[in-house]
Parts: sequence; C-alpha cells; structure tokens
Amino acid sequence: MSKLGTAWKELVEYGPGMVMAHVKAKMTGDERALSLKRQEVCARMTLPQIEQAVCKTFEEVMGRKLDLAHPQSFCEKVQWLKIYDATPEKTRLADKYLVRDFVKERVPDEDILVPFLGVWDSFDEIDFAALPEKFVLKTNHGSGMLLVVKDKAKMDVRQAKEKFDFWMKTDYSMLGNFEMHYRDIPRKIIAEEYIEQLDGNLYDYKIHCFDGKPVFVQVIGDRDLVKHIGYEAFYDMDWIPTDFTIGSYEQYDESHRPKCPQNWNRMVEIARKLSEGFDYVRVDLYSLGNKILFGEMTFTPGNGLYPKFAPLKADFELGKLLNLPPKYPLAYPGGKA
Repeated sequence: MSKLGTAWKELVEYGPGMVMAHVKAKMTGDERALSLKRQEVCARMTLPQIEQAVCKTFEEVMGRKLDLAHPQSFCEKVQWLKIYDATPEKTRLADKYLVRDFVKERVPDEDILVPFLGVWDSFDEIDFAALPEKFVLKTNHGSGMLLVVKDKAKMDVRQAKEKFDFWMKTDYSMLGNFEMHYRDIPRKIIAEEYIEQLDGNLYDYKIHCFDGKPVFVQVIGDRDLVKHIGYEAFYDMDWIPTDFTIGSYEQYDESHRPKCPQNWNRMVEIARKLSEGFDYVRVDLYSLGNKILFGEMTFTPGNGLYPKFAPLKADFELGKLLNLPPKYPLAYPGGKA
C-alpha cells in the first residue's frame, strides 16, 4: 500500500488526527511521532474495534476473510491467540529479561543463556565505562529494538540514546498488530555479551511446538536483519524436509539445505521442556558446536500473517494441531473483553 493509501486508510479508521501526523512525518522525514500517534490512537480502541482491525488486516494481507469466532487454519488461530490469550505468563515470557528466569527453571542442568551484562530503566542510567568493548543493547518488550556494539570507542552515544528513548516509548502491542501479550511488559534496557557467531551466518533453529510437542523446525540462515532477507528450510523432528513452507524468506535450494546439527536431539528436548503447558509456542535456539544457546519464545510468530504459506492446505492441517484455550478476560484499553 502506498503512503497516500496508508494515510487515507488511517483517516477512515483512526480519525483526522492521523492525517496531520502523516503530513508532519512527510515534512520532517521523521516517522517516530507518527508511530507514537498511531499507538496513542490504537490504545483507545475497544475490543470490538481491535477485532475489526485484526480482521481487516488479515483480509488485506492473506486475501481471505477471517472468522474470529471459528478460526480453522494456523494463521487464523494465531489471530485469535493474540487478542484472546494474552495471559500474564505469556507476557512474562515475551519479556526478554524475565524469560531468563523461566529458562533457568525449565532447563536447570544446562546453561543455554547468552551471558548477561546489565539491566536499566532508561538509557541515561547505563554506565558504559563498566561494559566491555563489544556488547549488545536491546529493549525487553518487543522485536527488532536492539543495537550491536562491536567497538565501544566508535559508538555514537547520542544517536543510540535517540533510538532507545524512542523505543522505550513504544508500545509494541499497539503498532497495529495487536499482539496483546506485549502490552504490559515493564520496559527495560538490557545488555548481553556479544557472541560473534550470532552476528555471522549462524543458523537460527525456530522449533514450532504444539501442546508441548515439537512438530517442525524452521531453519533460517544467510540473514540480513536490516534488509529482512535470508534463506530458510523446514524439517520435521527426524530432519526430513516438510512438504510445506511458510514463506518468510527465500527457500534454500537442494544443494545448500542446512544439515542436521550434531546436538539436534538435545535441542528438541530443550524445546519440549520450554514449551510444556502451552497450546502453541515457537522456541528459538542456536547451535555453536556442542553449545546450545536460547534465543526467545514466540507465541504469535510473524503476527500470524504468512501470505506465502504453501500449500494452503498445510496452513489448515497445522491449524488442527493448535487447540485453542478458553478466552482470557484481559482488560483492554477501551474496555473489557
């Protein structure tokens, strides 16, 4: 959709205040105020308005209507989960800081966490003199809000502060995706040790689990996070290629498909332990030789919007594996569920 089309759509759905925000963003070239205005408007929406917005977005992206009362496919059920199952436990585990304690509880016999360097409530509290020359700064309450520092002496602190001050104002649940379990995460900035392999061409093993059972793995490599490009392959738990793809990235050709890691069985067992008790969760892991590292737990991957899911029947077959829980009575910004 063009920027003009987006502005018109938001005028109709969110009111005239959004148009002025679009005009200001166009004049200044800075869309941060526009993003905050969009979040402000979304935060006032009632549950029926959120349901309507989710259905509209799903139809626009997926090319088919969404019946929230009777979702059938995997993508459809993820839409249901993100607005009807935003439990406190999901909020805790979507928190990149608090999830560390959960991982220690579930996997006490193996250290799979990236070494931790510090946590702060604001950028101004960070004591950079106490940090090593290389480290990773990130917020705990969303996706993509991170800064990799490979040489502290060359770090532009002022520019970094601008980014993190904006990110700390950002309500990730109110960016138009309505992944409501992100809403109540207490915002923090955390620092982790820089792992050189994680910044290179290291495979990301995203293990999709249903009712505590790992079912398939999405392996992503050759990735550029800034440009959102990369390659992926899909396998079952016996490392046999699946007959479906989700279409997040380009597919590896046959000669370049990732090989099964030597510690694959242990990775599957870790995913099983971390996913126990959840109707669905994706557990992300890395393999560094014999060492396994935890990435994150994701309850609504890709916002449940995969228009390149192929074949379509696989979306519905996976949907049969996802058993929806009772609705969680979350209090929404404009009212109650």
